Amino acid sequence: MRIATHGWPAVLLIVVSLMLQGCSSLGLPKDKLPLSQSTVRALASLDTSPAAPMLVRIFKQSAELEVWKPTSSGDYSLFKRYPICKWSGELGPKIKEGDYQSPEGFYSVTPGMMNPKSGYYLSFNTGFPNKYDRAYGRTGTNLMVHGDCKSVGCYAMTDDQIREIYALARESFAGGNPSFQLELYPFRMTEENLAKQSNSPHVEFWRNLKEGFDEFERTRRPAAVDVCGGRYVFNKEYGSRNVDPLAQCPPTIQPGAQT
Repeated sequence: MRIATHGWPAVLLIVVSLMLQGCSSLGLPKDKLPLSQSTVRALASLDTSPAAPMLVRIFKQSAELEVWKPTSSGDYSLFKRYPICKWSGELGPKIKEGDYQSPEGFYSVTPGMMNPKSGYYLSFNTGFPNKYDRAYGRTGTNLMVHGDCKSVGCYAMTDDQIREIYALARESFAGGNPSFQLELYPFRMTEENLAKQSNSPHVEFWRNLKEGFDEFERTRRPAAVDVCGGRYVFNKEYGSRNVDPLAQCPPTIQPGAQT
């Protein structure tokens, strides 16, 4: 398309130019909006890309959501930290439907858990209840990370924040990654913070979460997560493909061994 511009004011020319540059984005639904060029450049400066895997960590007490991406070495680096607009309840896991608690634990988010038609702008399901939660009879539905800054058991972001986080997940899935890990913590899992919570009924649960937190801090890679012996277990391989979450953990096998 050609537009005659002779004699147009300079400001109007700039406006028309910007409109034409943005035509490819006009009319796109919000879940299809591309990542900004500044975000793509920031990923490149970190030696990663939108198509690479991702890890999301959430910390209730400090109200922070982190997105981590692997560099070409395979080690994960922090890409961005977002302030959480609102979460529900108190420090501690979600136990039952209607307790208004935001969940804690280790979850896996797949493409089918993304909700482009959310009533809270955009959202993705946390995956609660997971294998651990179900083993203990914990109940709850539609526990999400979403926009709109309102929470009744979810983790709420601003619309601008969830638009970017959603797009990062979408591009990671498009890159061939079947899921991303979502780690939900009450606080940063240091011994100092645990000591401050020593009287909590959840302290043993939190110490179990700390094992996974420490594994990532040590390796800079998301841990493989399973449940047995009534606990989360990390980076273990078992001969059985169906590990009973409440039974004693089966013997481990050497990585890559035939079963």
